[in-house]
Amino acid sequence: MSEGKATVGWIGIGRMGYPMAELLLRAGHGVQVWNRTRAKAEPLAAAGAALRGAPAELAAVDVLFTMVATGKDLEQVLFGPGGVVAGGGGAVPRIVVDCSSIGVDQGQAIRARLAERGAEMIAAPVSGNAKCVRAGALSAVCSGPEAAFEKVRPLIATFARRGVAYVGEGELARFCKIAHNLLLGVTIQNLAEITILAQKAGVPRHAFLAFINDSVLGSIFTRYKSNALVNLDWTTTFTPELLRKDLDLGLEAARGLEVAMPVTAATREALQAHFGAAQHKPDPAAYLSQDFAALLETVALAAGITLEPEGVPVPSGLEAPDR
Repeated sequence: MSEGKATVGWIGIGRMGYPMAELLLRAGHGVQVWNRTRAKAEPLAAAGAALRGAPAELAAVDVLFTMVATGKDLEQVLFGPGGVVAGGGGAVPRIVVDCSSIGVDQGQAIRARLAERGAEMIAAPVSGNAKCVRAGALSAVCSGPEAAFEKVRPLIATFARRGVAYVGEGELARFCKIAHNLLLGVTIQNLAEITILAQKAGVPRHAFLAFINDSVLGSIFTRYKSNALVNLDWTTTFTPELLRKDLDLGLEAARGLEVAMPVTAATREALQAHFGAAQHKPDPAAYLSQDFAALLETVALAAGITLEPEGVPVPSGLEAPDR
């Protein structure tokens, strides 16, 4: 299979899937798209995507990308009624590249079912949000059959422009993504704590975060989260519920491997306090559907501080135009 001639399918046009598929289209690849809510995918038709009416219509593509919310969603679109490989004895994609963040056990089971039908699977979870995709700051970690990975590496690199790492066979990439999100949780919790500490001492949040971002401890993540923490902009990139799920998966894996993770365990319980604090909001469910950076408010509550937006423009570091 030549990457330049491969037929490509894409399932999952959400916050992340849309810009990722869009970059494949902009790079000149013909992409066939299915999304549960068709209206979300319709703008891609103007960019050249061919919209399909059911996942089964993508069965004959060479490479199928999936970017869905849960392992159950992935099972449904692949094996459920009208799924990609639900039919008996029909066409199947040669390689399925799953970019979703799902559990290792779920990935193993899905990989085995695909192999029974003759399809290889590459796990390719990504690091970054939709703004990272558009700014060229998204990266991917991949695992699965190495020969299959090499065939799809150029396609993955089209949207994971910061880097594509291959870590080995099977579901090792899923494990890396869970570990990544453990660090994400610990980082945002500690960043919230030290920001509130500095504020209570009299330092404006924007000034403190500018110092952190320009220090040796600054990162892409601390910089692009700074506007949220300064101006209390909880536009969703990743929800507290999804973070809690990943912390639980990581801690479960740590128990199985007998690795002590006291800092991660404490972070998980600190995050749980955010769910409790949300019950005092007028609409707890709506509040918890906002960005996980809103846990700054829970940290502030415990410190006896009522937060107000500072009204200071804070660059995210992701303002680069689409390329």
